[in-house]
Amino acid sequence: MRKNSVKNYRINSEVARELSTIISREIKDPRIDPMTSVVRAEVTADLKYCKVYVSVLGDEEARKNTMAGLRSATPYIRHMLAETVNLRITPELNFIEDESIEYGVRMTNLIEKVTAKDRADEAARGELSEDPAAEDGADAPDEA
Repeated sequence: MRKNSVKNYRINSEVARELSTIISREIKDPRIDPMTSVVRAEVTADLKYCKVYVSVLGDEEARKNTMAGLRSATPYIRHMLAETVNLRITPELNFIEDESIEYGVRMTNLIEKVTAKDRADEAARGELSEDPAAEDGADAPDEA
């Protein structure tokens, strides 16, 4: 099975979906933050190993606790995955912290701050106009 095959893509999607369900509904460990999401799962071609990219929205301590909770619950999660996904071999799970969602939220906040500051600066200088066409004189009809 090739790495980018349709079969591998389907297996990755199915494993990621089931792991997300298992983590959010089946695990009762208090260390695991409720804002934990499975970003993606990468199952190797031989189905022996799986890298699970997990994103945790919260502070540094919540992320550390969640990753520790997931690592300690790995045998149970693998058992539940074996029951729900029909694979020849149930892969060994390796949880990896993914910060892409948090990075995106941080970038969005920075962009909003810069945009708000620019608008405030323009408003203070009186350059902000309600109708951009009014500045060009486009609203006055040409009579020939």
